[in-house]
Order: sequence, then structure tokens, then C-alpha cells
Amino acid sequence: MNGIYDVIIVGGGPAGLTAAVYTSREMLNTLLLEKDICGGLPASTNLIENYPGFSEGMNGKELVNRFKKQAERFGTKISEFSEVKKVEVSGEKIKVQTGKEVYFSYSLIVASGSIPKKVGVRGEEEFKGRGVSYCATCDGPFYRGKDVAVIGCGNSGLQEGEALLKYVKSITFVEFLPFMNAEKILQERLKKSEKTNFLLNHKLLSINGEETVNSITVEDRTSGESKEIKVSGVFVYVGFLPNSKFLEGLVDTDKSGYIKTDEDMKTRTDGIYAVGDVRSKKVRQITVACGEATVAAISVREYLNKIKR
Repeated sequence: MNGIYDVIIVGGGPAGLTAAVYTSREMLNTLLLEKDICGGLPASTNLIENYPGFSEGMNGKELVNRFKKQAERFGTKISEFSEVKKVEVSGEKIKVQTGKEVYFSYSLIVASGSIPKKVGVRGEEEFKGRGVSYCATCDGPFYRGKDVAVIGCGNSGLQEGEALLKYVKSITFVEFLPFMNAEKILQERLKKSEKTNFLLNHKLLSINGEETVNSITVEDRTSGESKEIKVSGVFVYVGFLPNSKFLEGLVDTDKSGYIKTDEDMKTRTDGIYAVGDVRSKKVRQITVACGEATVAAISVREYLNKIKR
């Protein structure tokens, strides 16, 4: 047991760190638990151009590191490599259990984000780390001068594809839908490159290789014809899954597992709030996550004033 905190924040991405800045500035005893190192998905993004205040864009890892330093400056206690396994509520106290520790708090802000979704085709698991990757920023340099495939043409796929361009010989983008969901500015940039090829309305059938990846097999969803494409790497961006299972029984979720809240970011359990990519909503952007975290932190302050009074 580590005493009782005013608020525990689960997740060290932009949402969790923004909430920590606000709660710590309110002089609330704040603990932030992060299952890996702080940063979340934005930390693996090479260039973020739509966060206000940085006209030339900003490397994702550097941006989130600034968030972290700001939270620590105001007194947030941060414990990395502390994955939350279970949460229990007893009266006005919330018990948070990680693999090694047990913590108690009067409130909880869940900013646990989401994890990349897998395609679920033959070869994906077999070649993970040997040609299959979910982070172009992390693994792009390994594919210098090689042909690769990016699965998915949403914002994530095209943003990471743009990061790959400085390393690879060519990129084949494979998109299940007959159109791209990414922002128009990203589409135009990638289309202009001589290194890119787009296969829209195509389905990934398998990832092939021996010791490492050497090709993918795709199917044209209109004609039904399949073909093999020689690549050395496959980068997968087909969506995300919310990290919300540790709250089972305490919160309501939508059919995909994202947490439902009211406009104050409150879940159905008193003292528990959800923000960022783990929350059920339409738009998932860093700016949105930061706004939600601000609302949640103010809601927590009001909640604590109420129960302590």
C-alpha cells in the first residue's frame, strides 16, 4: 500500500499527461501509471503537423516528452512499466492494482488509449518482428532501399508511410475500401511520390516468407483476382482496440469496447473518468484528447471538493 492519492491517472499519452498537468497544478496528490514508457501512440509518430503552436510540425516523441516534463514540474508522480491489471471500488476509495503494487485513490482518470488492431491473416503472427511491424517510425530504418507494403490508408497508414519514404525503395499501399479515409493533404503528398503505389478495394490475403517476409498476397475485391507482391516488410495500420478490459463491470462501453462517459468525462461509476482514445466518440486526435483531459481534471477537482466537504 502506497497511501491514498487524490487522483490516479492510467496512461501516459497526451490525455493522461494533460490531466496530470491540471490536477497537479490544483495541488492534488497525483500518481500517473503507464504500462510502458510515457508517450502513447503519438510517440511513435515521426511528424505531427496538426497540433497548434508548432508551425513546422513536431516529432511525436519530443512533443509528448514536453508534456511529461510539464506534468513532473508541477509534482506529478510518474510510474512507468506499471500496467494496471484490476480496479475495484469500495465506498469513496478506488483500489488500483498493477502487477507488483496496490494503490488507493479517491478518483481515477482513465487515459489508457488503444492498441493497434491486427489484420488476422496467415503470416502476421509468424513474421511479427521479422518483417511485420506496427510502427514505421520505430522500424523504418531497417528497410532502407527495400520494397515494403503498408496495410491501411487512414491517417495512421499515410502518416507512417510518409515517414518510410526517406528509407525505402517503394511502398505499396493496400486499402480494403474503394477510397482512402486519410486527410486530403496526406493523400496528395503520398500520391505525388514516385515511390508509392495504391491498391484500393483490395484485401490482404496472406503475408509470405521463410525466415523473414518476402511477399504479400492480395485480392482485388471487384474482380476477385489475386496476385503476389514482392516486399521485405509489411506495416499494419487497420485500426485500434481500446485498452479498457481492466475496468470490466465498472464502466459502460460501446460495442467496440470504448468507454462511454457524459460531457464531464464521468463514467457510470462515481469518481471514475475516461478521456482520450479509450473513450467512445467520433474523433480521435491529440487536441481532442487534451481537451477531454482538461474537462476531466476540472470534474475531478469538483468531485473531490464534494466528497471531502
